Amino acid sequence: MIQFEKEDIKKKRILKAFIKSVRQVINDQGIENVTIRKVAKIAGYNSATIYNYFDNLNQLIFFGAISFLDDYVQAIPFYLNKSDDVLDQFLLIWECFAKNSFEKPNIFYAIFTENIGDNSENLFKKYYQLFPEELENIPKKYIPMLLESELSKRCSIHIKPCIDEGYFDTEAAEEVDERIRLIYHGMLSLIVNNRLNYNKSKATKTFMKYVRNIAENKVIV
Repeated sequence: MIQFEKEDIKKKRILKAFIKSVRQVINDQGIENVTIRKVAKIAGYNSATIYNYFDNLNQLIFFGAISFLDDYVQAIPFYLNKSDDVLDQFLLIWECFAKNSFEKPNIFYAIFTENIGDNSENLFKKYYQLFPEELENIPKKYIPMLLESELSKRCSIHIKPCIDEGYFDTEAAEEVDERIRLIYHGMLSLIVNNRLNYNKSKATKTFMKYVRNIAENKVIV
């Protein structure tokens, strides 16, 4: 992906045009129908210009899909304010993530499961560096997690308070994270590929049942 600073008004304007065009295709035709040619045509540029900004189609979709995460991002403080206990907060943040994932499975699949090539870990950071206003209402302590595109890194950040408070030792925390991530990716992939006929409510409820069981079985008594 092209490297430039948010002060580069021209490049930022072009990038915004591509993001807006990706959103339009997703809204009108579905994320599976996004193509370089369609996005370029809507944005008013040729296809070659897009490759000056993105390495491949999946990166373009990834960057456009991030703009659909606003409901999830803004909901995080609401969920975490339900409890002061760090284990409860660990479960609540997964509930928030799951609810939004299964409401927009194709969006979350494109961001957290799809292969987008090299340097994927930089794309979230780059996006929010360019558009910091989208994190204005988020408490600073949650921002490091939101800047990570790798789910494993997000998990390690939001389970750390549970380690610090003695709910898990490091080995147990790593196992909890891994098992939850595998279930999440598995369920999301099955739903996206129409191999699991769950509505968003059933999917969230089922997922959270497994999350709670995994966490509770590893808590240090």
